[in-house]
Amino acid sequence: MTAISDVARLAGVSKSTASRALTGRGYVSEATRRRVVEAAAEIGYIASPNAASLVTGRTKNVGVVIPFVNRWFFGEVLEGMERTLLAAGYDLTLYNLALSGPERDRVFDFFLARKRVDAVIAVGVDLTEREVEVIEGRGKPLVALGGTGPGAPRLAIDDRGAARLATEHLIDLGHERIAHLAGAGAGSAARSVQALRRAGFADAMREADLHPVGEADGMVEAEMTLPGGYVAALQLLGHPATRPTAIFAASDEVAFGAMRAAERLGISMPGALSIVGFDGHEHAELFGLTTIEQYPRVQGRYAVDAVMRLLGEPTGDADPVTPDGLPDFDRPLDTRLVVRSSTTAPAARSLVAR
Repeated sequence: MTAISDVARLAGVSKSTASRALTGRGYVSEATRRRVVEAAAEIGYIASPNAASLVTGRTKNVGVVIPFVNRWFFGEVLEGMERTLLAAGYDLTLYNLALSGPERDRVFDFFLARKRVDAVIAVGVDLTEREVEVIEGRGKPLVALGGTGPGAPRLAIDDRGAARLATEHLIDLGHERIAHLAGAGAGSAARSVQALRRAGFADAMREADLHPVGEADGMVEAEMTLPGGYVAALQLLGHPATRPTAIFAASDEVAFGAMRAAERLGISMPGALSIVGFDGHEHAELFGLTTIEQYPRVQGRYAVDAVMRLLGEPTGDADPVTPDGLPDFDRPLDTRLVVRSSTTAPAARSLVAR
Protein backbone atom coordinates (compact mmCIF):
# COMPACT_ATOMS: atom_id res chain seq x y z
CA MET A 1 0.00 0.00 0.00
CA THR A 2 1.35 3.42 -0.95
CA ALA A 3 1.64 6.21 1.61
CA ILE A 4 2.06 9.98 1.55
CA SER A 5 5.76 9.47 2.30
CA ASP A 6 6.12 7.57 -1.00
CA VAL A 7 4.50 10.45 -2.88
CA ALA A 8 6.76 12.97 -1.12
CA ARG A 9 9.89 10.96 -1.91
CA LEU A 10 8.97 10.61 -5.60
CA ALA A 11 8.10 14.31 -5.91
CA GLY A 12 11.19 15.40 -3.98
CA VAL A 13 9.28 17.30 -1.28
CA SER A 14 8.50 16.91 2.42
CA LYS A 15 5.47 14.93 3.62
CA SER A 16 3.81 18.12 4.87
CA THR A 17 4.25 19.77 1.47
CA ALA A 18 2.84 16.71 -0.30
CA SER A 19 -0.14 16.74 2.07
CA ARG A 20 -0.81 20.43 1.46
CA ALA A 21 -0.57 19.93 -2.28
CA LEU A 22 -3.08 17.07 -2.31
CA THR A 23 -5.58 18.48 0.20
CA GLY A 24 -5.45 22.12 -0.89
CA ARG A 25 -4.93 23.14 2.73
CA GLY A 26 -2.08 25.62 2.83
CA TYR A 27 0.05 27.23 0.15
CA VAL A 28 2.30 25.41 -2.31
CA SER A 29 3.45 26.72 -5.66
CA GLU A 30 1.58 25.58 -8.74
CA ALA A 31 4.68 23.80 -10.07
CA THR A 32 5.10 21.89 -6.81
CA ARG A 33 1.42 21.00 -6.62
CA ARG A 34 1.53 19.65 -10.17
CA ARG A 35 4.64 17.59 -9.41
CA VAL A 36 3.03 16.08 -6.31
CA VAL A 37 -0.23 15.30 -8.12
CA GLU A 38 1.70 13.59 -10.93
CA ALA A 39 3.69 11.57 -8.40
CA ALA A 40 0.50 10.47 -6.62
CA ALA A 41 -1.06 9.43 -9.92
CA GLU A 42 2.07 7.52 -10.93
CA ILE A 43 2.08 5.28 -7.85
CA GLY A 44 -1.71 5.15 -7.43
CA TYR A 45 -1.88 7.03 -4.12
CA ILE A 46 -5.36 8.09 -2.94
CA ALA A 47 -5.64 10.31 0.12
CA SER A 48 -7.75 8.89 2.94
CA PRO A 49 -10.82 11.06 3.49
CA ASN A 50 -11.03 9.89 7.11
CA ALA A 51 -7.45 10.93 7.79
CA ALA A 52 -8.01 14.27 6.10
CA SER A 53 -11.11 14.91 8.19
CA LEU A 54 -9.14 14.35 11.39
CA VAL A 55 -6.79 17.15 10.34
CA THR A 56 -9.29 19.59 8.85
CA GLY A 57 -12.43 18.79 10.85
CA ARG A 58 -14.28 18.46 7.54
CA THR A 59 -15.71 15.37 5.85
CA LYS A 60 -16.16 17.10 2.48
CA ASN A 61 -19.68 15.71 2.48
CA VAL A 62 -23.04 17.51 2.40
CA GLY A 63 -26.28 15.81 3.44
CA VAL A 64 -29.33 16.52 1.26
CA VAL A 65 -32.87 15.71 2.44
CA ILE A 66 -35.55 15.60 -0.22
CA PRO A 67 -39.17 14.37 -0.29
CA PHE A 68 -39.10 12.84 -3.79
CA VAL A 69 -36.35 11.56 -6.05
CA ASN A 70 -38.55 10.55 -8.98
CA ARG A 71 -40.16 13.89 -9.82
CA TRP A 72 -38.82 16.25 -12.44
CA PHE A 73 -38.29 19.32 -10.24
CA PHE A 74 -36.36 17.49 -7.54
CA GLY A 75 -34.27 15.57 -10.08
CA GLU A 76 -33.24 18.85 -11.70
CA VAL A 77 -32.32 20.38 -8.34
CA LEU A 78 -30.21 17.34 -7.48
CA GLU A 79 -28.34 17.51 -10.77
CA GLY A 80 -27.45 21.15 -10.15
CA MET A 81 -26.32 20.34 -6.61
CA GLU A 82 -24.27 17.30 -7.53
CA ARG A 83 -22.32 19.05 -10.28
CA THR A 84 -21.54 22.02 -8.04
CA LEU A 85 -20.51 19.84 -5.09
CA LEU A 86 -18.23 17.71 -7.27
CA ALA A 87 -16.59 20.85 -8.64
CA ALA A 88 -15.97 21.96 -5.05
CA GLY A 89 -14.48 18.59 -4.10
CA TYR A 90 -17.46 17.55 -1.98
CA ASP A 91 -19.60 14.41 -1.88
CA LEU A 92 -23.40 14.30 -1.59
CA THR A 93 -25.30 11.96 0.71
CA LEU A 94 -29.00 11.79 -0.19
CA TYR A 95 -31.87 11.08 2.21
CA ASN A 96 -35.35 10.50 0.77
CA LEU A 97 -37.44 11.95 3.58
CA ALA A 98 -40.78 10.52 4.70
CA LEU A 99 -43.58 12.92 5.57
CA SER A 100 -43.56 11.83 9.21
CA GLY A 101 -42.88 8.91 11.53
CA PRO A 102 -39.88 7.02 12.92
CA GLU A 103 -38.05 6.80 9.57
CA ARG A 104 -38.01 10.58 9.30
CA ASP A 105 -36.93 10.93 12.94
CA ARG A 106 -33.98 8.59 12.34
CA VAL A 107 -32.75 10.76 9.48
CA PHE A 108 -32.44 13.78 11.78
CA ASP A 109 -31.60 12.10 15.08
CA PHE A 110 -28.96 9.75 13.71
CA PHE A 111 -27.95 10.04 10.08
CA LEU A 112 -27.65 13.82 9.82
CA ALA A 113 -26.90 14.64 13.44
CA ARG A 114 -24.39 11.89 14.28
CA LYS A 115 -22.90 10.88 10.98
CA ARG A 116 -20.15 13.01 9.54
CA VAL A 117 -21.62 15.59 7.18
CA ASP A 118 -20.38 19.17 7.12
CA ALA A 119 -23.72 20.78 6.26
CA VAL A 120 -27.33 19.99 5.35
CA ILE A 121 -29.53 21.19 2.48
CA ALA A 122 -33.28 20.56 2.75
CA VAL A 123 -35.08 20.68 -0.60
CA GLY A 124 -38.83 21.32 -0.62
CA VAL A 125 -39.19 20.01 2.93
CA ASP A 126 -41.33 21.53 5.67
CA LEU A 127 -38.94 21.16 8.60
CA THR A 128 -40.13 21.22 12.20
CA GLU A 129 -38.56 23.46 14.81
CA ARG A 130 -37.04 20.42 16.50
CA GLU A 131 -35.45 19.21 13.25
CA VAL A 132 -33.84 22.60 12.69
CA GLU A 133 -32.54 22.64 16.27
CA VAL A 134 -31.06 19.11 15.93
CA ILE A 135 -28.95 20.13 12.93
CA GLU A 136 -27.95 23.63 13.99
CA GLY A 137 -27.34 22.47 17.57
CA ARG A 138 -24.45 20.38 16.30
CA GLY A 139 -22.87 23.29 14.50
CA LYS A 140 -23.81 22.16 10.99
CA PRO A 141 -24.91 24.90 8.55
CA LEU A 142 -28.46 24.30 7.29
CA VAL A 143 -29.95 25.81 4.14
CA ALA A 144 -33.58 25.28 3.10
CA LEU A 145 -34.30 25.42 -0.62
CA GLY A 146 -38.02 26.03 -0.81
CA GLY A 147 -40.17 24.40 1.84
CA THR A 148 -40.17 25.84 5.33
CA GLY A 149 -38.00 25.66 8.43
CA PRO A 150 -38.43 27.86 11.53
CA GLY A 151 -35.33 30.02 11.79
CA ALA A 152 -33.44 28.20 9.02
CA PRO A 153 -31.80 30.25 6.24
CA ARG A 154 -34.03 29.82 3.17
CA LEU A 155 -33.60 30.28 -0.56
CA ALA A 156 -36.90 30.38 -2.45
CA ILE A 157 -38.84 31.91 -5.28
CA ASP A 158 -41.74 34.24 -4.50
CA ASP A 159 -44.42 31.55 -4.83
CA ARG A 160 -47.23 33.85 -3.79
CA GLY A 161 -46.24 36.69 -6.10
CA ALA A 162 -45.63 34.36 -9.04
CA ALA A 163 -49.00 32.63 -8.55
CA ARG A 164 -50.65 36.02 -8.49
CA LEU A 165 -48.95 36.92 -11.77
CA ALA A 166 -50.17 33.70 -13.40
CA THR A 167 -53.74 34.39 -12.30
CA GLU A 168 -53.54 38.03 -13.41
CA HIS A 169 -52.54 36.80 -16.86
CA LEU A 170 -55.85 34.93 -17.10
CA ILE A 171 -57.79 37.89 -15.73
CA ASP A 172 -56.12 40.27 -18.20
CA LEU A 173 -57.23 37.98 -21.03
CA GLY A 174 -60.82 38.55 -19.88
CA HIS A 175 -61.52 35.37 -17.92
CA GLU A 176 -63.90 35.67 -14.98
CA ARG A 177 -64.71 32.01 -14.31
CA ILE A 178 -61.30 30.85 -13.08
CA ALA A 179 -60.49 27.78 -10.98
CA HIS A 180 -57.36 26.81 -9.10
CA LEU A 181 -56.08 23.24 -8.99
CA ALA A 182 -54.18 23.62 -5.74
CA GLY A 183 -51.49 21.30 -4.41
CA ALA A 184 -52.59 18.77 -1.80
CA GLY A 185 -52.36 20.29 1.67
CA ALA A 186 -52.77 23.87 0.45
CA GLY A 187 -55.53 24.43 2.97
CA SER A 188 -53.70 23.09 6.02
CA ALA A 189 -50.02 24.18 5.93
CA ALA A 190 -50.05 27.97 5.80
CA ARG A 191 -46.42 28.50 4.75
CA SER A 192 -46.09 25.55 2.36
CA VAL A 193 -45.43 26.06 -1.35
CA GLN A 194 -48.94 24.82 -2.12
CA ALA A 195 -50.49 27.27 0.33
CA LEU A 196 -48.46 30.21 -0.94
CA ARG A 197 -49.50 29.54 -4.55
CA ARG A 198 -53.10 29.22 -3.45
CA ALA A 199 -52.79 32.54 -1.58
CA GLY A 200 -51.37 34.27 -4.67
CA PHE A 201 -54.31 33.03 -6.71
CA ALA A 202 -56.74 34.31 -4.07
CA ASP A 203 -54.97 37.70 -3.97
CA ALA A 204 -55.44 38.24 -7.70
CA MET A 205 -59.06 37.09 -7.69
CA ARG A 206 -59.95 39.25 -4.70
CA GLU A 207 -58.35 42.35 -6.23
CA ALA A 208 -60.31 41.75 -9.45
CA ASP A 209 -63.50 41.23 -7.39
CA LEU A 210 -63.91 37.72 -8.82
CA HIS A 211 -65.04 34.55 -7.07
CA PRO A 212 -63.13 31.34 -7.87
CA VAL A 213 -64.91 28.45 -9.54
CA GLY A 214 -64.61 25.15 -7.71
CA GLU A 215 -65.54 23.51 -4.45
CA ALA A 216 -66.72 25.26 -1.29
CA ASP A 217 -63.69 27.53 -1.09
CA GLY A 218 -63.43 27.91 -4.86
CA MET A 219 -60.43 25.57 -5.20
CA VAL A 220 -59.81 21.87 -5.79
CA GLU A 221 -56.77 20.17 -4.25
CA ALA A 222 -54.71 17.71 -6.27
CA GLU A 223 -51.56 15.66 -5.80
CA MET A 224 -48.75 17.55 -7.54
CA THR A 225 -48.47 14.95 -10.31
CA LEU A 226 -49.92 14.39 -13.77
CA PRO A 227 -52.33 11.68 -12.52
CA GLY A 228 -53.29 13.92 -9.61
CA GLY A 229 -54.11 16.79 -11.96
CA TYR A 230 -56.05 14.47 -14.24
CA VAL A 231 -58.30 13.15 -11.46
CA ALA A 232 -58.92 16.59 -9.95
CA ALA A 233 -59.63 18.19 -13.33
CA LEU A 234 -62.18 15.50 -14.21
CA GLN A 235 -63.96 16.42 -11.00
CA LEU A 236 -63.71 20.15 -11.72
CA LEU A 237 -64.68 20.02 -15.40
CA GLY A 238 -67.31 17.28 -15.23
CA HIS A 239 -70.34 19.61 -14.98
CA PRO A 240 -70.79 21.93 -17.99
CA ALA A 241 -73.02 24.33 -16.05
CA THR A 242 -70.31 25.09 -13.48
CA ARG A 243 -67.26 24.62 -15.69
CA PRO A 244 -64.55 27.34 -15.56
CA THR A 245 -63.13 28.96 -18.68
CA ALA A 246 -59.63 29.01 -17.20
CA ILE A 247 -57.51 27.05 -14.71
CA PHE A 248 -54.40 28.03 -12.79
CA ALA A 249 -52.65 24.78 -11.84
CA ALA A 250 -50.25 24.62 -8.89
CA SER A 251 -47.62 22.82 -11.00
CA ASP A 252 -46.96 22.01 -14.64
CA GLU A 253 -47.53 18.32 -13.99
CA VAL A 254 -50.96 19.12 -12.55
CA ALA A 255 -51.58 21.28 -15.63
CA PHE A 256 -50.59 18.40 -17.95
CA GLY A 257 -53.12 16.19 -16.17
CA ALA A 258 -55.80 18.88 -16.52
CA MET A 259 -55.08 19.14 -20.24
CA ARG A 260 -55.52 15.38 -20.61
CA ALA A 261 -58.80 15.52 -18.66
CA ALA A 262 -60.11 18.32 -20.87
CA GLU A 263 -59.19 16.30 -23.96
CA ARG A 264 -61.07 13.29 -22.63
CA LEU A 265 -64.15 15.41 -21.94
CA GLY A 266 -64.06 16.93 -25.42
CA ILE A 267 -63.28 20.46 -24.19
CA SER A 268 -61.34 22.47 -26.78
CA MET A 269 -58.18 24.21 -25.63
CA PRO A 270 -57.62 27.08 -25.44
CA GLY A 271 -60.94 28.05 -27.11
CA ALA A 272 -63.14 26.75 -24.29
CA LEU A 273 -60.50 26.35 -21.59
CA SER A 274 -57.24 28.16 -20.90
CA ILE A 275 -54.68 26.58 -18.56
CA VAL A 276 -51.64 28.09 -16.81
CA GLY A 277 -49.08 25.95 -15.00
CA PHE A 278 -46.19 26.61 -12.65
CA ASP A 279 -42.55 25.41 -12.70
CA GLY A 280 -41.18 25.53 -16.24
CA HIS A 281 -41.16 21.74 -16.71
CA GLU A 282 -38.95 20.46 -19.52
CA HIS A 283 -42.08 19.30 -21.40
CA ALA A 284 -44.02 22.58 -21.02
CA GLU A 285 -43.07 23.77 -24.48
CA LEU A 286 -44.06 20.42 -25.99
CA PHE A 287 -47.53 20.82 -24.44
CA GLY A 288 -47.71 24.49 -25.45
CA LEU A 289 -48.26 25.30 -21.78
CA THR A 290 -48.23 28.85 -20.48
CA THR A 291 -46.36 28.68 -17.20
CA ILE A 292 -44.42 30.43 -14.48
CA GLU A 293 -40.89 29.29 -15.23
CA GLN A 294 -38.35 28.69 -12.49
CA TYR A 295 -34.87 27.20 -12.75
CA PRO A 296 -34.31 24.21 -10.46
CA ARG A 297 -30.80 23.34 -11.65
CA VAL A 298 -29.67 26.90 -10.98
CA GLN A 299 -31.43 26.79 -7.61
CA GLY A 300 -29.49 23.65 -6.71
CA ARG A 301 -26.25 25.42 -7.59
CA TYR A 302 -27.24 28.45 -5.49
CA ALA A 303 -28.03 26.23 -2.49
CA VAL A 304 -24.60 24.58 -2.67
CA ASP A 305 -22.89 27.96 -3.09
CA ALA A 306 -24.77 29.24 -0.01
CA VAL A 307 -23.58 26.25 2.03
CA MET A 308 -20.01 26.69 0.79
CA ARG A 309 -20.07 30.33 1.85
CA LEU A 310 -21.40 29.39 5.29
CA LEU A 311 -18.56 26.84 5.56
CA GLY A 312 -16.03 29.48 4.53
CA GLU A 313 -15.16 27.62 1.34
CA PRO A 314 -14.31 29.36 -1.95
CA THR A 315 -17.18 29.52 -4.46
CA GLY A 316 -17.88 30.82 -7.93
CA ASP A 317 -19.71 34.04 -8.67
CA ALA A 318 -23.20 32.60 -8.28
CA ASP A 319 -25.96 34.85 -7.03
CA PRO A 320 -27.74 35.69 -4.83
CA VAL A 321 -25.19 37.19 -2.42
CA THR A 322 -25.00 40.32 -0.30
CA PRO A 323 -22.36 43.01 -0.92
CA ASP A 324 -20.16 41.43 1.79
CA GLY A 325 -20.20 38.09 -0.01
CA LEU A 326 -22.67 36.25 2.24
CA PRO A 327 -25.70 34.36 0.90
CA ASP A 328 -28.62 36.71 0.27
CA PHE A 329 -31.52 34.79 1.78
CA ASP A 330 -33.87 37.78 1.45
CA ARG A 331 -33.78 37.98 -2.33
CA PRO A 332 -36.32 35.77 -4.15
CA LEU A 333 -34.93 33.42 -6.77
CA ASP A 334 -35.77 34.17 -10.39
CA THR A 335 -39.05 33.33 -12.15
CA ARG A 336 -40.77 34.57 -15.28
CA LEU A 337 -44.13 34.17 -17.01
CA VAL A 338 -43.80 32.32 -20.33
CA VAL A 339 -46.91 32.66 -22.51
CA ARG A 340 -47.68 29.85 -24.95
CA SER A 341 -50.71 28.50 -26.79
CA SER A 342 -52.59 27.07 -23.77
CA THR A 343 -54.08 30.48 -22.90
CA THR A 344 -56.24 32.90 -24.86
CA ALA A 345 -59.25 35.16 -24.32
CA PRO A 346 -62.51 33.40 -23.39
CA ALA A 347 -64.75 32.49 -26.32
CA ALA A 348 -67.39 35.16 -25.69
CA ARG A 349 -64.81 37.91 -25.54
CA SER A 350 -63.10 36.62 -28.69
CA LEU A 351 -66.40 36.81 -30.58
CA VAL A 352 -67.03 40.37 -29.36
CA ALA A 353 -63.54 41.39 -30.47
CA ARG A 354 -64.34 40.28 -34.01
